[in-house]
Amino acid sequence: MYYLIYSEDVPNSLPLRKQARPAHIARLEQLKAEGRLLVAGPCPAIDSEEPGDAGFTGSMVVAEFATLEDAQNWADADPYLAAGVYASSVVKPYKKVLP
Repeated sequence: MYYLIYSEDVPNSLPLRKQARPAHIARLEQLKAEGRLLVAGPCPAIDSEEPGDAGFTGSMVVAEFATLEDAQNWADADPYLAAGVYASSVVKPYKKVLP
């Protein structure tokens, strides 16, 4: 089943994001290689795909996991969480309808 993982950044998270990004992306690439990643990406702090110094306010991942507990455990091990980028994360079951 798919699960939605939405994480909110702490204020002024951009320097922390930059530092932890390689490890964060590596985990997403692993999900992709396993065919389990539906979509992932950050939420720009301003109305722009490239927000520059404005940074980001959070991130969303939709990926396949065996259980809600597995999805939560994966989210809890995110390098962004360990680096202090995320203030909080929410994990919920997700049903893909379209496209």
